[in-house]
Amino acid sequence: MRELKTFYVRTYGCQMNELDSEIMIGQLENRGLVRCNDEWSADLLLFNTCSIRDLAERKAMGKLGLLGRTRQNHALIGVTGCMANAKKESLFQKLPHIDFVLGTNNIHELNHVLDEVLATGKQTIRTNDHFVHELDYLSAKREDKVKAYVSIIRGCDKFCTYCVVPYTRGPEVSRPPASILEECRHLVEQGYKEITLLGQNVNSYGKDQPAWNVLFHDLLYQIDQISGLERVRFMTSHPVDITRELMEAVRDLPSLCEFVHFPLQAGSNRILRKMHRIYTVEQYLEKVRLLREIVLSNKKWIDIGTDIIVGYPTETEEEFQETFRLLQELEYSVAFLFSYSPRKGTPAMRWRDDVPEEVKQDRLQRLLKLQEGIYIKQRQAFLGRTVEVLVEKRNVKDNQFLKGKTRCWKNVLFPGGDELIGTLQQVHVHSYSHQTLLGNLLPLSVQSA
Repeated sequence: MRELKTFYVRTYGCQMNELDSEIMIGQLENRGLVRCNDEWSADLLLFNTCSIRDLAERKAMGKLGLLGRTRQNHALIGVTGCMANAKKESLFQKLPHIDFVLGTNNIHELNHVLDEVLATGKQTIRTNDHFVHELDYLSAKREDKVKAYVSIIRGCDKFCTYCVVPYTRGPEVSRPPASILEECRHLVEQGYKEITLLGQNVNSYGKDQPAWNVLFHDLLYQIDQISGLERVRFMTSHPVDITRELMEAVRDLPSLCEFVHFPLQAGSNRILRKMHRIYTVEQYLEKVRLLREIVLSNKKWIDIGTDIIVGYPTETEEEFQETFRLLQELEYSVAFLFSYSPRKGTPAMRWRDDVPEEVKQDRLQRLLKLQEGIYIKQRQAFLGRTVEVLVEKRNVKDNQFLKGKTRCWKNVLFPGGDELIGTLQQVHVHSYSHQTLLGNLLPLSVQSA
C-alpha cells in the first residue's frame, strides 16, 4: 500500500466549507500526515468545493481540469463539498484523473475512503443525501486562534427555487445542545474569544428535535453562560424563522453581538413567490421594524445585513426598482449583492433565463453604487466615536496596523503591538478607507476610567 505523508487543502465557498476543511485537516493530521502549502509537493490534494455560485464552481472545475493536464503521478486527488454532492459520479466522467469524491454528509469517512483508494487503486465515492453522523468537532484544526466557527445545524428545508443547498447538504439536522456547549467551552479554554454559530438556517435550530425542547434562542441563552466567552455571532438566517424571542436574546445577552443577517433576496412580492421565499415584503419589513425596536430599547444600535439577487427570471425593471427602493430605505450595514445565475438541479433551472446578461449587470451595478453611498454615510457617522474592537491579527497589507472587528461587524485598523491580539480594546476612530475604519488605541488609563 502506498504511504501518504503530506497533504494540501484548498477551500472554496462559505464558512461552513471552511469549518468542514478544518475538521478534515484535523482528521488527516491525526492520521500522521503533514499539511503543506505547496500543492506540487503534496501526496494528497483535497479540494473542498462550492456549488452555490456559478463562479465558485467554475473556479474549482477549472483548477481540477488543469491538474488533469499537469498532474504529478504520485498525488491522490479528492473532491469534497457541495460540488461532490451535486455532481456525484459525473465528476469521474468529467475529471477521470481524480481518485475520490466525498460529499458534505460524509466527511467523517475521509480516512476510510483514503484507505480504500490506497488498497484498491480504484475511484471511490461517498455522497449520502442525509447527515446522520456526529463529527469529531474537537479535533478540528483551527486556522484562527481568536475566533472560531461552531456548527449547530446542517442542511436546509426551505427549498428556495434558486438554491442547491437542500440538494447538496440535505434536510435540516440539528446538533445536540450538549455537544455544542462542550465544544464552545473547549474553545474558550483554548483562549478563543469569539464564536460564530453556523448553519444554512441557524434559527431553525431544534425544530427537527421537539423532544429536546431547545430552540435557537434557548441555545443562545445557554451559550451566553459560558465564562470567558466575549462574543457570539450567528449566520445565516431565514427571515421566516427570526422570532421575537431571538430579537429579545440579541437585546438581552451580553455576549451576543448586535448584528443579524436578514436576507431580503428581492423587493418584489411576485419575485419572492417565484423564489419560494415564503414571506412577503410587508412581513419582512415588519420583522425588521420589530427587531430594531426591541434591540434599541436596551442597546445603542443594531446592524442588519442582507443578500439580494437581481435579474431573476421574468424580473421587470419595475420590480427591480422595488428592490432598489428597499435597499435605499433599510440602509443595510452589510449587503451581498449578486446577479442571478442558473444552478443545475434547482427548480429555477427549468425556467428560461430571460433577463439579458447586460441588463443583470446594469441592475447589479446600480445596486452596488447605491450601497457604496450607504457605506460612506455609515462610515462618516463613526468619525470621532470610540468603538470596542476584538483584535484578531496583524494586517497583512501593512503590518504596522492591527486588525479587528466591532461588535457590529465593522473592520477596524489601528497601530499597536502583537500583545494586543486576542484582547478587547477601545479604539478612537479618526478616518476610514473604503469600508474599513481607521483609528488609534485609547490609552489604558482612559479605557479603564
